[in-house]
Amino acid sequence: MTMIQCISPIDGSVYAERPALSLEAAKEAVTGARKAQKAWAKRPLEERVQLVLKGVARLNEMSDVVVPELAWQMGRPIKYGGEYRGFNERSNYVASIAADALAPLVVEESDKFERRIEREAHGVVFVIAPWNYPYMTAINTIAPALMAGNTVVLKHASQTLLVGERLVQAFVEAGVPEDVFQNVFLDHETTSALIAAGSFNFINFTGSVEGGRSMERAAAGTFTGLGLELGGKDPGYVMEDADLDAAVDTLMDGATYNSGQCCCGIERIYVHESLYDAFVEKSVAWVSNYKLGNPLDPETSLGPMAHKRFAKVVREQIADAVAKGARALVDPKLFPADDGGAYLAPQILVNVDHSMAFMREETFGPAVGIMKVKNDDEALALMNDSQYGLTASLWTKDAERAGRLGREIETGTVFMNRADYLDPALCWTGVKETGRGGSLSIIGFHNLTRPKSYHLKKVTA
Repeated sequence: MTMIQCISPIDGSVYAERPALSLEAAKEAVTGARKAQKAWAKRPLEERVQLVLKGVARLNEMSDVVVPELAWQMGRPIKYGGEYRGFNERSNYVASIAADALAPLVVEESDKFERRIEREAHGVVFVIAPWNYPYMTAINTIAPALMAGNTVVLKHASQTLLVGERLVQAFVEAGVPEDVFQNVFLDHETTSALIAAGSFNFINFTGSVEGGRSMERAAAGTFTGLGLELGGKDPGYVMEDADLDAAVDTLMDGATYNSGQCCCGIERIYVHESLYDAFVEKSVAWVSNYKLGNPLDPETSLGPMAHKRFAKVVREQIADAVAKGARALVDPKLFPADDGGAYLAPQILVNVDHSMAFMREETFGPAVGIMKVKNDDEALALMNDSQYGLTASLWTKDAERAGRLGREIETGTVFMNRADYLDPALCWTGVKETGRGGSLSIIGFHNLTRPKSYHLKKVTA
């Protein structure tokens, strides 16, 4: 029997473990979801919406358990109170638009014809969720999928092994039928076998680029719909008319919050030469104020990375960049908790360029590179010099300029004067190796349903 383990970044201990389902047991779970789907979809939309919201409310009641569990599983300090703000905001918003998003598109309703397009649930939706924001990323698909009439099978990352259990516990206790929303523990082989067998009607995967490729290979020939949110190397561009203090505060938070383990975290920053020196100086001071330590300590503002192997990648990228001429500006003596393992001090690098992996490959840690630029054209070329495209953060007082630049940036979302945020009213999507598809917004509902056309000719006497 294969055991799936969560190794805590706090102390390296086995925090939780669960047996992986056999292929036969996994098939039974999917069969149960498929049998339950038709009846679930026949329930009134408002009833489904309210049951999902009750599940969300029930999870909020479990915060005393959920927040320290997150610290133990992936290292986020309890100081930040879990993920409830975004979790609730996204759930409430998709609930508010569900009726409109799923309403039929009526083309004609006359004495001769009824012509319309309705939205119909795919069936069984498989959600493969990541560890970095385990509740918020999962709810992006779970909430609208259930509201739209799908059943959901959830597989969570081993690093956040208990999150799926907590979500299903909350929703089932709130009244969602057990077969309608299920959590499963699967190894990679069983996951691939289920996908290859066409077990699901839609799959949403959030994770690495290689993980996304594995999903596509497994689904090849099944015609199963895939939503993929993969890697990122999101840029910020600070223009000469930017609010400097606001830019420093938001971009440094976007680069280091959650130990930099954010899909849309800021990983590279381009600053107009007129503001460059001041921006760098203020950024180093900002980052130096973190307290690195045990995430269970209420005073800790920066916890360990989720696993020591993730921190190893960041250290290797930094060392490679420094060997090629970069300078590290944050004094490591300010962070005595850095143990060479999962506990990693934040860092800012200058004298960087795009020959360095640190400025091209996903870092996914509390480290960011800052480059000086002369103008918009130089910044645009650098922002687009990436295999990824999730978000770009532009800092200027000129919305027209931001819009003009935004149309030239190869990205899924363009921010002006903010960063590292999912607006549930807008589609969350990416380009290039960041993936395809989109969640949240009306478009998210459309991706979780299929169109069905009705062309009804009325017989006349």
